[in-house]
Amino acid sequence: MANLNIDSVKERTFDAIVIGSGISGGWAAKELTGNGLKTLVLERGRDVKHIKDYPTTNKMPWEFEHRGQLPSAVMEANPIVGRCYAFGEDSQHFFVKDKEHPYVQQKPFDWIRGYQVGGKSLLWARQTQRWSDFDFEGPARDGYAVDWPIRYKDIAPWYSHVEKFAGIAGNKDGLAELPDGEFLPGFPLNDVEQYFSDHLKTHYKNRHVISARCAHLSKPNQIHVDQGRTQCQNRDLCQRGCPFGGYFSSNASTIPWAEKSGNMMLRPHSVVQSIIYDEQKGKATGVRVIDSNTKEAIEYHAKIIFVNAAALNTNLVLLNSTSSRFPNGLGNDSGVLGKFVAFHNYSANIGAEYDGLKEWTVDGRSPTSGYIPRFRNVYKQETDFLRGYACTFGGYRYQQHKYEGVGASLKEGLVKGDLGPWYVGAQFMGETIPKDTNHVSLDAKLKDDWGVPLLNVSVDYDDNDEKMKKDFIEQLTEMFTSAGFKNIHPSTDHRAPGLDIHEMGGARMGKDPKTSILNEWNQVHACKNVFVTDGACMTSTSCQNPSLTYMAITARAANHAVDELKKGNLS
Repeated sequence: MANLNIDSVKERTFDAIVIGSGISGGWAAKELTGNGLKTLVLERGRDVKHIKDYPTTNKMPWEFEHRGQLPSAVMEANPIVGRCYAFGEDSQHFFVKDKEHPYVQQKPFDWIRGYQVGGKSLLWARQTQRWSDFDFEGPARDGYAVDWPIRYKDIAPWYSHVEKFAGIAGNKDGLAELPDGEFLPGFPLNDVEQYFSDHLKTHYKNRHVISARCAHLSKPNQIHVDQGRTQCQNRDLCQRGCPFGGYFSSNASTIPWAEKSGNMMLRPHSVVQSIIYDEQKGKATGVRVIDSNTKEAIEYHAKIIFVNAAALNTNLVLLNSTSSRFPNGLGNDSGVLGKFVAFHNYSANIGAEYDGLKEWTVDGRSPTSGYIPRFRNVYKQETDFLRGYACTFGGYRYQQHKYEGVGASLKEGLVKGDLGPWYVGAQFMGETIPKDTNHVSLDAKLKDDWGVPLLNVSVDYDDNDEKMKKDFIEQLTEMFTSAGFKNIHPSTDHRAPGLDIHEMGGARMGKDPKTSILNEWNQVHACKNVFVTDGACMTSTSCQNPSLTYMAITARAANHAVDELKKGNLS
């Protein structure tokens, strides 16, 4: 019997364990397995195989029972996830429903989740802008949050590494505040977007409209063909899962690549309860898992552990990993675990009309838009708020149909229509400042179906956010007016934080173990064989979409972990 137990432990022992299979977890799996490490990937949700498990991907609109809309009963049962732009009849199966995985909102927070292999990489907006030193140096410049332990030069080679493999479409724009990358051909701006871009170049210093860089194969390279992916078809149905692999997801790219190595074992339906810390060895030795179907408790063991459960769940796992050495959560000697959570502020936009360029319209679809990189407080502090914001920018024209008449005249009015003016719009993407008052914690009483404490979320806006939003409206109104746009109508909403789906922090990187959880290699300061490389590791948020940075940070940390293992520093 003892031998059977030993054999069982051997079967549950790996070189590495990765918690989570989304954008960062997929990259951890790819890099670790590619370096020869036998790697267990744990996913709390179900398995989703590329193509096979995209049930709506090729459906026509009339094949949906409700023509793409969701019944009121579904929307009423899901007031949180129902507010997400991508939640629809064609994609609802990739989202966590509100009642299935509850959490406690000490302050209103819309926590949007996708529990399946691939996580939210099946649902993301696929925007991939690099950070610059202006972003990494932000906390050091203004003293809010702590200084990043890395700079652009440290991460730049890893941006290139992941861009080449993932496939990023973009142009060489030559902007210091938004470094160029390893790009496939960019998607072109349409005429009104190009007009506004040209106008800003002429009339504004350091303000630009570019084609937003995006994780789409505009022209695949051999590495993408080797992954079994092919060119983006501009279908704009990405939230269904792409049968062409035209956009980057863990399901189409990193997970099958890791599987092909022969070094990966994938275990779905695995709710991670905690990380096991060995007091005598002074390191983590494994992970406790609850099978989500059978409720069986299982322990897996490894030399290194990557925590990539998505920002808030990663905080939950670390907070729940207590021991005599770490009574307040794994690595939480500083007491900052779960604190300094931040997000992106998307709560404002502005629209207008343009009467020019009427000889042109748009044809077909594009997987991206125009993008206005941050232009406030870049080279110096010039406003009464800290940091800055970026904006999406887009233009389009509609056919204006006629609905009067009967019979043939009605049909003709419905089929034919005169083109209206150009409509233009910009969406605010503001950086929020990490604060200790924005935090998550474990509920003392409430637990989920697997015995894991529910997460308490206490995150809110502040005065800096309001000042920044006001500036966005003022500056974009001025820029639109200067360009000759008419009927300018700014708007703000009162959405709760979280709907941006860019929550970050809680287990931040830093130079000082007294004020941070992770070092410059994403290792837990006090437990060096545990790495955190998803959104939880972020020291500040900047205003770029963060997923590309998660991927680069993960690849960098994984290769460092392999080097450290070879040196015997993590054994």
